[in-house]
Amino acid sequence: MRMAKAIRKKASKKGLILQKAAAMFRQRGFAATSMRDLAEVVGIEAASLYNHISSKNEILEAICFEMANHFNTHMDQIEATRQSALSALEAVLRFHIKQMVDNYEQVYVSDREWKHLQEPYLSNFQTQRRTYRKRIAHLIDTGIQKKEILPIDSATAVLIMLHAISGIESWHRSKKRISARELEDNMLTILVGGLRKNH
Repeated sequence: MRMAKAIRKKASKKGLILQKAAAMFRQRGFAATSMRDLAEVVGIEAASLYNHISSKNEILEAICFEMANHFNTHMDQIEATRQSALSALEAVLRFHIKQMVDNYEQVYVSDREWKHLQEPYLSNFQTQRRTYRKRIAHLIDTGIQKKEILPIDSATAVLIMLHAISGIESWHRSKKRISARELEDNMLTILVGGLRKNH
C-alpha cells in the first residue's frame, strides 16, 4: 500500500512538472526556460527536479507525444465510426477546438515548440504531424468523392483549418470573450459551413 502511494505521489509530481513546464514553454519559449526556473515554479530544489525528470528535453518529448497520442487516438475512434465524411470532419475539428480550450498550453507547446525536439524524437514527431494532417485531408477527399463537400484542395483546407484553430490563443487573452461552446459553434460554422455541398 505504501509503495502504491509513493508511486502515485511520484506520478502526480511528474504531472505537475509537465503542467508547469508547458505553461513556461508557452510564455517564454523552450529555449529560454531553464530547469532552475522550472524548479522554482514547481516549488522544489533544482536537484530534486532530476528525481522526477532527467532533462528539459524529456519534458518536451513527454508533452509533444502525449498530445500526439491524444489526437491520434481520437482520430482512430472517428475513423472507426460509419458517419459521413462531413460529420467526421466536424467531430475532428470540435475535438481540436476543445483541446485548445481545455489543454491550451500543452497543445500550444506541441504545435509551436516541437522543433526543439532532439533526434530520433524530432523525425518521429514530424512524421506523426504529416500523417495526421493527411488523415484529415483524406476525410475531406472522401467527402468530395461522395459529393458531401465542395471540390477543393484538401491539403490547403487542412492548413487553413488548423491555423484558424491555433488562433484560439487570442480567445484566451480576450477580456470580453464568448463562451467556449459559442466559440466552438462559431468556428464550425465558419470552417465547415463553406465546405458543405448543397444538392
